[in-house]
Amino acid sequence: MKIAIDGPSGAGKSFLAKQIASRLGIVYVDTGALYRTVGLAVKRADIDPRDTASVIRLLPEIEVELTYIDGMQCVLLSGENVGDKIRTPEMSMYASLVSAIPEVRKFLFNTQRSIAEKNSVVMDGRDIGTVILPDADVKIFLTASNEARAHRRYLELKEKGIETTPEKVLEEMIERDRNDSTRDVAPAVAAPDAVLLDNSHLDGEGTVLRALEIISEKLG
Repeated sequence: MKIAIDGPSGAGKSFLAKQIASRLGIVYVDTGALYRTVGLAVKRADIDPRDTASVIRLLPEIEVELTYIDGMQCVLLSGENVGDKIRTPEMSMYASLVSAIPEVRKFLFNTQRSIAEKNSVVMDGRDIGTVILPDADVKIFLTASNEARAHRRYLELKEKGIETTPEKVLEEMIERDRNDSTRDVAPAVAAPDAVLLDNSHLDGEGTVLRALEIISEKLG
C-alpha cells in the first residue's frame, strides 16, 4: 500500500501522515526531514543554499539516513540524530532552497523510493504523488488558508521555545510557498488524480477521519 500526502507548509501533513501510519499499521516517511537535513549540512558547511554549484560539490560528503527507533522515524546526518535541529524556520527556508536543486532531489530520490518498495508506506512532502510515488494507491493534497497554516506553525514553534512572531511566520510561509510552487524541478502542485482536502476549519482528529474516509473510498 502506498499513500501520498502532499501540500504546502503548515497544512499538517506530518501530523496526518503519522496518524494514518499508526492507525493503519504502516511505515511513515517524512521526506521533508531529508531535505531539511541536507539544508542543515549546507548551513554547517557555511554555504549559501542559493549557491547551487557549492551545494552540489558538498553532496558526496553528506551522509543522510532514515532509521526507526521505537517506531519513530529519526533522521541521521553523518550518524547524528539531528532531531529538533532541523525543525526551525531557518531550516524550513534552507530546505525549500536546496530542494529546488535537481542534483539534491536525485541525491535523495533513491532513499525515498527504496523504502516504499520494501514497505507499505504513507509518505508526505511536496512532490510525492507527482514524482516520488506517481503510482500511489491514494493521493491526498492537504491544504488550508494562509492564516490557518501560519497560526498552526506559530503555535508549534512557540511550543518548542523558538522565538518568532505570527507575522514573520506568515511572511516566511508565503515566501516558501512561492519558491516551492514555482520551481522548475518537481514543483509543489497537486497530482491530477489527488483528492483535495482543505482542513482550514478542521481540527487534527477531524482531518484524520476525513483522510481515512478518502483512503477507504479509494481502496474499497
